[in-house]
Amino acid sequence: MPRGHQTDGIEGFEATTFEYGGRSHEVFSAGAGPAVVVMHEVPGIHPGVLDFARRLIAAGYRVYLPSLFGHPGAPASTGAILRSIGRTCVSREFTVLADRTSPVASWLRALAARAHAECGGPGVGAVGMCLTGGFALAMAVDPAVLAPVLSQPVLPAPVNAGKRAALGLDGDDLARVQERTAQGLCVLGLRFTADKGCPAERFATLRQELGEAFEGIEIDSSPGNPYGIRSQAHAVLTVDLVDEPGHPTRDALDRVMDFLRQRLQQPEPDGAPPAAVDHVPNPPTAGGQPPVG
Repeated sequence: MPRGHQTDGIEGFEATTFEYGGRSHEVFSAGAGPAVVVMHEVPGIHPGVLDFARRLIAAGYRVYLPSLFGHPGAPASTGAILRSIGRTCVSREFTVLADRTSPVASWLRALAARAHAECGGPGVGAVGMCLTGGFALAMAVDPAVLAPVLSQPVLPAPVNAGKRAALGLDGDDLARVQERTAQGLCVLGLRFTADKGCPAERFATLRQELGEAFEGIEIDSSPGNPYGIRSQAHAVLTVDLVDEPGHPTRDALDRVMDFLRQRLQQPEPDGAPPAAVDHVPNPPTAGGQPPVG
């Protein structure tokens, strides 16, 4: 993918257009090292997503941020959230209700393969959030993807018991992922326990289908939980992240960083672990907004 121009609104990132299979999306990239594809949540590449991307860059990765909907760099306002939800519901790229792989997954797999070709290394990481959460699992069909992270995957929309347990993946794709887990692939998932958008039944299915290859982190957001996490908490790595040592969301973030490092980064020549990365403060959530992600 050819280098592009630096884009206003996303400082330090280069913008290119990646085309595959008749689909085309803008991709923002920055950093050096193994590739990690970060798929944003609703309403788009908002400042919290960029904070997460910059953590990865500081840790020694080249990050690829495809813009799948929304306005890149814009804050997560109520209007932006509602507009993004409306557009994704009618888009042909996203399978919102059916338990099938979304069509955009083939484009994302091609992006991962291109990123691997550009960056080298053992393989590629894929981090999905909310509407894109399950796309990281769909991308794991491609052998280049070695570290899929599913943060609060909400598709298909959990409108009934069957959909609450569904993964949004074609049977053939699930079978291929299972083949890869039998060969050593691991999958990491994150959710809040009271999150109705990403219900417990979905993680139960992941455990049933992938066995010990699935590591699920479920953060207590029930009433009266010890950390005062709100029951509406949803976006583990961005809006609802509390960047303080010992907080369960910070622990989840640290586990994501470890998961990527263990699978993508070569050991230091002297055997020493990579240097610690300072955490970027997460902006506060504005009250009264629909949940981001």
